[in-house]
Amino acid sequence: MQIRILKPGFMSTIQDRGRYQYLSQAVPVSGVMDTLSARIANKVVGNGDDAAVIEFTYADVEFIAGTDLLIAYAGDGAILIAGEQELPAGRPLFIPSGTTIKLINNPCGIRTYLAVAGGWDVPEILGSKSTFLTAGFGGLDGRVLQKGDVLQNHEKLSIGTQKILKSLGSGQVNYPKWSISPQSFLPANRKTIKVVPGNEFGWFNAGSIAGFLSAPYIIGRQSNRMGYHLEGAALHRFKKDELLSTSVTPGTIQVTGSGSMVLLMADCQTTGGYPRIAQVAAVDMPLCAQLKPGDTIYFKEISRREAEVLYIEREQQLHQLTTAVQSKYL
Repeated sequence: MQIRILKPGFMSTIQDRGRYQYLSQAVPVSGVMDTLSARIANKVVGNGDDAAVIEFTYADVEFIAGTDLLIAYAGDGAILIAGEQELPAGRPLFIPSGTTIKLINNPCGIRTYLAVAGGWDVPEILGSKSTFLTAGFGGLDGRVLQKGDVLQNHEKLSIGTQKILKSLGSGQVNYPKWSISPQSFLPANRKTIKVVPGNEFGWFNAGSIAGFLSAPYIIGRQSNRMGYHLEGAALHRFKKDELLSTSVTPGTIQVTGSGSMVLLMADCQTTGGYPRIAQVAAVDMPLCAQLKPGDTIYFKEISRREAEVLYIEREQQLHQLTTAVQSKYL
């Protein structure tokens, strides 16, 4: 299966779930920003969760099917259009060769994930196919997708994928009636982000803590895949100790010397010297991934135990989803 990029959009890259084996060598995780949407797109075409997808930031993208395709997309950043036909998200989509697909903006989010049967076939670098733009490796030559790029799938298909393809294959766009939406796994309130107190939570005075857990924060314009700058009331700490560089990870919220906050994201560094006031609960990182400059969020404190329980529940739901998709094509 093959596509050719006609219009690459603002920032389109190949990503998977990231590289974790080299954190001790200061290699960032990278990978998809919205792990939930990417996993759903993969699951509905019968792929494993770690198959490479295309991450589109915003929309304004166009590509043509060089062969018949079995694809799926998920995420709130775009809607796929074939001709005049809107293609539904969260379903396996059979697309005949020669079809031109456009991505138009969906104001609900910022990122969209396109999975193909078997996953996109690019070299594996340091245990992952993810693009790390800062260092220029991974994905397709370590860069964003460009006009004229040709991408192919990995030809080894799972048995489930083969059955889906057989059931939908035809001479026209085709898809089943069922669909899976990331929204069914997310809370109704998408502007409140659950956090666990960080190691330096106690360094800040009571007024700052109260403000952190009640005041609104706005995603700043300088935000990117490395981190979001949060605009709001400055935080003040009574403990003035210097912090040696220590471990950070996607979801860590650091407080700079001026009292502003940075929410670290997929391409963040592996160590940092700013105090860590909190860590975003893993289940809410997909919410953060769809935030765009100008969006307003609030933080809500939960315990580490609550965060673990929510994470386990989410993983159980996703495992059930895999089973449900497979059962439709037995």
